[in-house]
Amino acid sequence: MKRTPQSQAPADAEARRAIKPVTVYTVETLPAPDMATYAAARKTMKLTDELIVSPRDARTFRVPAGNFFRIVSVDGPQVGDLNLWAQDDLSERFYSGKTRALHGTHLSTGDQMWGSFPHLRPMATITYDTLDWYGFDAYGGGVHDVIGTRCDPYTNRLLSGQEYHHCCHSNLTRALASETGLPLHQAEEHVHDVLNVFMCTGFTHDKHQYFMKASPVRPGDYIEFFAEIDLLAALSSCPGGDCSTEHSSDAAACYPLKVEIYRPDPKALVGWAPPEPSAYSRSHGV
Repeated sequence: MKRTPQSQAPADAEARRAIKPVTVYTVETLPAPDMATYAAARKTMKLTDELIVSPRDARTFRVPAGNFFRIVSVDGPQVGDLNLWAQDDLSERFYSGKTRALHGTHLSTGDQMWGSFPHLRPMATITYDTLDWYGFDAYGGGVHDVIGTRCDPYTNRLLSGQEYHHCCHSNLTRALASETGLPLHQAEEHVHDVLNVFMCTGFTHDKHQYFMKASPVRPGDYIEFFAEIDLLAALSSCPGGDCSTEHSSDAAACYPLKVEIYRPDPKALVGWAPPEPSAYSRSHGV
């Protein structure tokens, strides 16, 4: 909520506003993924596993380093919330904030999903996106965002006073607890901000509030990732369906999502290796 200013603007207010911005990170020095190698590997890949994520629920799946996975729209327009962890270390998890700072508010082909400190290495690279044509619409909306978090029961209770147990946060918590054997409250600590797959979002022009609109995804569309490290993933089929009206309820039409896992010919990945964690010394000036 933007409130009416209580402070009088200084004489040089317009001059201050007119200062040109600079990009926070000079990403020109960011190591680029070898998209040519990934493209060659894609031509050799074979389906090894697939699973269906039911509406208003979540499932986990594992992807070995050097394999691909797809999230596919099957029966109708549906948004998904994706979490990633290192398969053997839940403390290394997808860092949406740093990914946003390095690649922007919405991800597509060639962008990478970065892991948390102290690792800060690519966990996955987006290798194909059938919605890459969308770009940004007249409202400023784009697809596959890293600006929202995930719908959750705490915010829902705060705003509505109601209990709802199939928000993406709860779905992901249940799925991770089932996969790992952790108690719910411990599993919940590892659930983190997501990649909002297929979700169309942006900020309003007037108040810069986070908005959502009907996803442009249709059955057959998919987003594809290359696993840079051994991954444990969890995907929630959002209770908001295509997120055209509301979430955190059973009101929206919801559909399943499909996950497909592919293994390429190892010969196509000659020269590729999983990225090493950050080389920073962690001395922090001491």
